[in-house]
Amino acid sequence: MIVCVAVVGHQNNPLYLQSFTEADDALKLHHIVHCSLDVIEERVNNPKKSGSTLNETFLGLLYPTENYKVYGYLTNTKVKFIMVMTDLDVKDADIRSFFSRFHAAYVDAVSNPFHVPGKKITSKSFGQRVSSMVKSFVPGATT
Repeated sequence: MIVCVAVVGHQNNPLYLQSFTEADDALKLHHIVHCSLDVIEERVNNPKKSGSTLNETFLGLLYPTENYKVYGYLTNTKVKFIMVMTDLDVKDADIRSFFSRFHAAYVDAVSNPFHVPGKKITSKSFGQRVSSMVKSFVPGATT
């Protein structure tokens, strides 16, 4: 189950952060997202160590915690998408599919002429679209 998704700008400024848990652990999830930025930076600056190529946008599993797994995605404009999950056994293909749909929703949101680049995403339609993607995310199902 996806518990949090985040969009972080190219200067590591949070553009969008949404948690999908009943409990009040938004601050904990915000901290997990913030910590994952160091892992992303390390992978981008040292591609030989991580084994990924420079043109690969899907960063895969960034790191596991005791209760969560954190996945990352990097756009061409250095905007980072981060997803925190509780599921322990999810295929990379499912995560890639989610990130590609999430990226499309992001592009639609920032293409709005009233959106100021580099500022928080406040679009209600983007939030609703992300919420529906998270609720419909079922590992193992092809979409």
